Amino acid sequence: MNNTEHQIATSVLVIGSGGAGLRAAIELAERGVDVRVVGKRAKADAHTTLAAGGINAALATMDEEDTWQQHAADTIKESYLLANPDTVRIVAENAPRGIADLERWGMPFAREEDGRISQRFFGAHTFRRTSFAGDYTGLEIQRTLVNRATQLNVPMHDTCYITQILVRDNVVFGAYGFDLENGTRYVFHADVVILAAGGHTRIWRRTSSRRDENTGDSFRLAVMAGGRIRDPELVQFHPSGLIAPEDAAGTLVSEAARGEGGILRNGLGERFMSNYDPARMELSTRDRVALAAYTEIKEGRGTPDGGVWLDVSHLPRETIMRRLPRVYQTLLELQMRGITREPMEVAPTAHYSMGGVWVQPEDHSTGVDGLYAIGEAASGLHGANRLGGNSLIELLVYGRIVGEIAARYSAELAAQRRSRVVLGEARAEVDALLAADGQENVRALQRALRNTMTEHAGVVRDEAGLLKGLSELDEIEERMNNVGVHPDLAGFQDLAHAFDLKSSALAARATLEAALERRETRGLSIPSDRGDGLCHFGSDLRR
Repeated sequence: MNNTEHQIATSVLVIGSGGAGLRAAIELAERGVDVRVVGKRAKADAHTTLAAGGINAALATMDEEDTWQQHAADTIKESYLLANPDTVRIVAENAPRGIADLERWGMPFAREEDGRISQRFFGAHTFRRTSFAGDYTGLEIQRTLVNRATQLNVPMHDTCYITQILVRDNVVFGAYGFDLENGTRYVFHADVVILAAGGHTRIWRRTSSRRDENTGDSFRLAVMAGGRIRDPELVQFHPSGLIAPEDAAGTLVSEAARGEGGILRNGLGERFMSNYDPARMELSTRDRVALAAYTEIKEGRGTPDGGVWLDVSHLPRETIMRRLPRVYQTLLELQMRGITREPMEVAPTAHYSMGGVWVQPEDHSTGVDGLYAIGEAASGLHGANRLGGNSLIELLVYGRIVGEIAARYSAELAAQRRSRVVLGEARAEVDALLAADGQENVRALQRALRNTMTEHAGVVRDEAGLLKGLSELDEIEERMNNVGVHPDLAGFQDLAHAFDLKSSALAARATLEAALERRETRGLSIPSDRGDGLCHFGSDLRR
């Protein structure tokens, strides 16, 4: 067992090396502030790389009538009026600047023949305002930000798992963690901690998140530090996740497939969106399309494997290869399926945490001095339904704003007061898990938790199911007291999974309890054969 512990001091520590964390770090570095980024995944493979379809800003390059005000209006309307208006205004108004930043740093946006940035339609947008790079938009944004951060010599520490944010008297003084490969412990002393560690969609069985990401880390870190969680039950289920193979279930088929003209059909061959949103059809909002697909499947009109068909084979091959290259490649790799000739079998998949850490809209402060949350870790922009393309621009806008604010906070801090007791508690938590030699397998408990959330808190929910979910979660949490953790020569992944499980359990309880507190469906609902009130995505208001 590696008991080595390194101490590192920095003005600002960013937890999470995806787009939000990197944009904040770039802003800080450009202002001459000492900043360090840590992430449990390799920075070149952060979750942002999976974002496919595009990034929103009212550039008016394709539709000159578009304005940031219309962008804001679309966002608030499709949030079912639950988005924070100030947050929406800040993002929509500053979105073009976010695109300009990426352009300046070399982002290869798709362009029209005259050089204008090309923009495509996404579901529920009044105008074309989604800029893109094929369907690899997130990957290209991540590459652009990593390159810029590298130019600025920002230290970026991969495979570093943060277990606790260090706080004394409601003031941050750093964070504690360990290296996933060799177990080396780290004490980061910092004036400011920026939490950019994603959401909690991995607590469902079918999800667009990979196995070791979005396990609710941000929720647990914030709550332990003294922060609060808002709207954890507001989870977006994307309409088009792959069903097969099983080990890749939930892998996303980008909304770009519908944006470019893809058609949805049920198992009977019927184009079913005409029954749910005849005006917008496949370009309806994600929640409406997901609920429509869920209903078709639930009522027996799904495909043989329990999905619906998404078909782009009628599109010109050139369009598919130029505009949907990632979808084309993914289906070839996972299913040996050629989407230029045959449809894809898809079903709703847990995709995005619209709730998250409670933050103030103007600066994303958390109520804990020196702690900020950005990106999918934060709440406020999306309400009960996120517009496709809004998440990527949120990273750029608030990454820059919080970077600027963090620089000012650090410069004005008179002294950094630390606590040996708090540090000792963080150290002891890791020690206790490393010494755990119980009979329960961490991976098996993770699977049980995901099964519970899938069965009782999925696309459609009712009170009886949520209560049953809480009862099952009680049992899982009891079993968690008897886990065994066994690091080996391959690294400390087992320890990381144990912490993932702690985070997932907290996120699951928050989601179930908050869903129970809402009493009226906001948005769409479908009849329950038991007469219970139903909610989808947790977007019912039981207040």
